[in-house]
Amino acid sequence: MKFIFTAILAFLITFTTLTTTAATTILAGGCFWCMESDFEKVHGVSDVISGFLGGTAENPTYSGDHSGHYEAVKITYDPKLISYQQLLEHFWVNIDPFDDKGQFCDKGHSYLSAVFTENDEERSTAEATRNRVIAMFPDQKVVTPILDADTFYPIKGDEAYHQDYYKNYPNRYKFYRWSCKRDARLREIWGEHASKVLP
Repeated sequence: MKFIFTAILAFLITFTTLTTTAATTILAGGCFWCMESDFEKVHGVSDVISGFLGGTAENPTYSGDHSGHYEAVKITYDPKLISYQQLLEHFWVNIDPFDDKGQFCDKGHSYLSAVFTENDEERSTAEATRNRVIAMFPDQKVVTPILDADTFYPIKGDEAYHQDYYKNYPNRYKFYRWSCKRDARLREIWGEHASKVLP
């Protein structure tokens, strides 16, 4: 009986720790296959879910109506291991902040980049990182906005294959990323900092 009580207590402590330390944020950086791949490699990130938000269509789908929505990822992370600011710094060096038509080879509203914030503290941090990028590129216009987060719709049903696409279809994913010239453009913008956390 004592063993069972101890086991239950240990489970509750672990569960409470996990649920109280986990935080989430939503970011849009074009193709969610790439965003998922870029963020799942980050230490402190435990989950990355592809989906949509920001538009008017309810229950948007990839192949159907996703009017006004952004392709985005919902990132679950441990603030004890990586801060919100560090996540945003990683975000900036994985997008083209000057593209007002989409991202890389993907064009259209759903491929636009954006930072979605849940509260004033997140907005303040996001604006600070955006201002830092603006200061780094005084001759170019940073068009990535800071927006209020609303309902996030995870990709699901027949389109669930988009989740973990880079893992399940590695050859197709690598060819897409290469042909889209995503990494080439990132190196052009960010140089040695491309795909890495800003110093």
